[in-house]
Amino acid sequence: MTIGRQLRRGWRTFWRRSRLVNNEPLNRVSLIVIILVDIFILINVFSGLAEIGNWLLSPSQAQPCYAPWQAYRQQTGGDRHWQFIEQQIRDTLPQPSETRPPTFLEALEQSAVGKLGQISESCVTYARYQDAVNTTVNQERLRLLRQKQQEIDSLEATNQQIRQEYDSTLLEQLAGQPTEQSINLVEAAKAKATLETNNRKIATLNQEKAALQQTILNEPSSQTFLQFLANDATFATLEAEYQHSQFWYPSLRFLLQALFLVPLIGVAWGVNRYADRHQYGLVALMSWHLLVIFLIPLILKIFELLQVGVLFRWLSELVVTLFGDLLFLVRYLYILIIPVVGFGLIKVAQALFLNPHRQAAGRAQKQRCLRCGKRLQHGDRHCPHCGYLQWLPCPSCQQPTYRHLPYCRHCGASTTLPPS
Repeated sequence: MTIGRQLRRGWRTFWRRSRLVNNEPLNRVSLIVIILVDIFILINVFSGLAEIGNWLLSPSQAQPCYAPWQAYRQQTGGDRHWQFIEQQIRDTLPQPSETRPPTFLEALEQSAVGKLGQISESCVTYARYQDAVNTTVNQERLRLLRQKQQEIDSLEATNQQIRQEYDSTLLEQLAGQPTEQSINLVEAAKAKATLETNNRKIATLNQEKAALQQTILNEPSSQTFLQFLANDATFATLEAEYQHSQFWYPSLRFLLQALFLVPLIGVAWGVNRYADRHQYGLVALMSWHLLVIFLIPLILKIFELLQVGVLFRWLSELVVTLFGDLLFLVRYLYILIIPVVGFGLIKVAQALFLNPHRQAAGRAQKQRCLRCGKRLQHGDRHCPHCGYLQWLPCPSCQQPTYRHLPYCRHCGASTTLPPS
């Protein structure tokens, strides 16, 4: 039997099992009800997959300090120390009536409650240094810094407006226009004096800002934090942990989601087999739909794992080792491997679920058509529903016997071996 015929036969079997109850088609109302039930269950299955997938700490949750630490190390500007320390200080102070916000360490510990995995020790230490810098005194200093910056912005905006009027006034004076006919309210001399006053205020505010920044940077907590960030060995350990988490996280997440789906698939398959054997048509139909619904997300998750999981990373490393940065060759490998894997899965599925010999054994006992499964009358050689021939001559005694069954019903000889 060719693959094409197997696929067509599998599709017919799938379609028949999905819309027939005791070999009778569903009416429209029943079909709508079962479709709505399918959609509802599918939504809940994906919701359950998302919830169980969140049990595992992601790399950004297990090593939350890696991204800001790496960004700090990559900066080359002279003020990178101040920019980093400023980000660790909360610039909003809680009002007396408000609840105290959690510290960085408390928020880090709360993010790991009820989840699998543990927070990196380096990030726990990182959070302690953050809390040491994020004091009430530093928050007040930062708040004062922001106020001074607002004053500077306001003065600079005023200066910009004065310059526009001042330049226009100079042009009018050069053109010989009388002062009383000027369209500007600010005279040139007054504008210049105001500019000089504002510039002196801006210079003073910038000095005060720089002094406040230096005061915060010179705090022992800030210096200790910066020394910790400069430790190459600690960062290398954290980076190795992060890369390890990134490598295994997709596969571990898939295992958790598979553990959620496998019991559902097993129960649905078992109920379907039991209902088929005992001719519980509606139960067989519903369990068949449930089985298909539970298999759909599992198949999607398998393909998702193939794109980002361990297999993809191993293939990527192999390609990089052999061919350099030609990562597109991984797609070529997938294009070659996946059809082979699919062919193998089809063969296994045909052998386990659509084996004609297994189907024939059960249908012959129930006096049903060996192909379509509909009930036959005693002695029917052909199925009146699909026209399939039920009998073939035995190779030994030439008496008619069931097709696909291993032994003759008359002489007991094997129907798969040539006659002796």
